[in-house]
Amino acid sequence: MAEIASSPSPIAGLETPLWRVRLRLLKRGIRTNLALFSENPIGLVGVAIILFYFSFIIIHPILIKTVWDPVMYNPVTGYDIETPYHPAPPSATHLLGTDPLGRDVLSQLMWSTRSEFILGMVAALVTVIIATSIGALSAYYGGAIDTFFMRLADIVIMMPYITILIVMSALFDLTLPVLALILGLLGGLGGATIIIKSQALTIKVRTYIEAARVAGGGNGHIIWNHIIPNLLPLSFLYMMFAVNSAIASEAVLSFFGLLNIRMSWGLMIYTTSYSGYLLDFSKWWLIFPASVSISMLCAAFYLVGRALDEIVNPRLRKR
Repeated sequence: MAEIASSPSPIAGLETPLWRVRLRLLKRGIRTNLALFSENPIGLVGVAIILFYFSFIIIHPILIKTVWDPVMYNPVTGYDIETPYHPAPPSATHLLGTDPLGRDVLSQLMWSTRSEFILGMVAALVTVIIATSIGALSAYYGGAIDTFFMRLADIVIMMPYITILIVMSALFDLTLPVLALILGLLGGLGGATIIIKSQALTIKVRTYIEAARVAGGGNGHIIWNHIIPNLLPLSFLYMMFAVNSAIASEAVLSFFGLLNIRMSWGLMIYTTSYSGYLLDFSKWWLIFPASVSISMLCAAFYLVGRALDEIVNPRLRKR
């Protein structure tokens, strides 16, 4: 009898740890979503454009250290003394020409890409973290918490972002990190919170939430382990749109010379305007590369967002 009691149960050996089950489900969900995304040509075009501009971040330092002379091609302090006049048109030495200050336009364009990605991603992460947290808390607890955050969201939505940023730029220097945090805060407290909270309300009433509550799960456990994970697909969707908003806002503020940033696409357009070449279409290389890059990168994140929207919202799927 003692031998029977001490022998291991074959059923117990087949038990799978909970973390492995969750990991398996996560991998299955990722594979399914990637398969759906790969069948969406709009999303693939967006990813291709994003990767094209992201490659600038990697290629530019390599060119500066190997092919380009830092004295001539430095995006901030560079100057070509061999060119008799500036702005110079595109040539073999300067593929996109030079600006009125004698700096290489292609070098500025590639170097500024890093600033655009950092600004967009930081602002988007702050937006998603705030909106997802507030949306989950408001939907789960309701009452005074929900009323406070929803009224705050209404106020933020009514405020014109650009006007607020212009006023802030008059009060203190707006650097890239500060701008990213402000845009993330405004985005997280605004419309994204309302949308994510609406999705959290549908999750709150599902049977597995009630089962978790009956099983003894606390409020924090339910919110963190059941509600927020199911909000992440929608949060990631709005992250793409938050990147768009951040890049566009930076371009507008830099165009008016209101940001304390060494170099950006918006600042390239500002330099062109300040030098009096904004409406001189014969000097197309001064405004065309930066303006097209802003439009293309914003469009790319929008296309990725559209593709993700079809994954998050099954009713939009074409199959």
